[in-house]
Amino acid sequence: MIDRRRHLQHLTALAATSALPALAADDKDTTYDEDSILKAATDFFGQTTEGLAKVIEKAFKEQGRPNAYIRGEEAGAAITVGLRYGEGELLMKGGAGGKVFWAGPSIGFDLGANASKVFTLVYHLPKASAIYQRFPGVDGSLYYIGGAGINYQRLNGITLAPIRLGVGLRAGASVGYIHYRREKSINPF
Repeated sequence: MIDRRRHLQHLTALAATSALPALAADDKDTTYDEDSILKAATDFFGQTTEGLAKVIEKAFKEQGRPNAYIRGEEAGAAITVGLRYGEGELLMKGGAGGKVFWAGPSIGFDLGANASKVFTLVYHLPKASAIYQRFPGVDGSLYYIGGAGINYQRLNGITLAPIRLGVGLRAGASVGYIHYRREKSINPF
């Protein structure tokens, strides 16, 4: 009986020590590291700024390593009630991806218009088609530094972290959602 316990303890210890490197290697194979994301964002935006680097660093500290990202463009406007439309390309670390369109309404103390390039970090996306749903968001709860802004949208364990760099002036706080779709639509709902 004692030999079985020792054998079981030995196997448990061996499994624990050998599983950790396997999990870490698997994580690296299915997620992006911070340097890769910073390079992809810099290539997409056409420049690097201290603000962009700090926003990406903040996302990695708070959320960890993303397994996908979306690069695209969007435009929006609001006078209390707002609308946002965009389109881009989803790229997953495992190679899957596809075209993504989004639109969404918002309501709140919000005024202005903007056009932006958007680089969205995507966390815990099980498959590319899981992006096609409505993600609630609060646009007033964003982190903004040096021309780059980020906020989080969460639904069913998936987290989206859009990083926006653009032109225009839009200020205030609002609540709403963004509906990610396979096809372009002018219907924000």
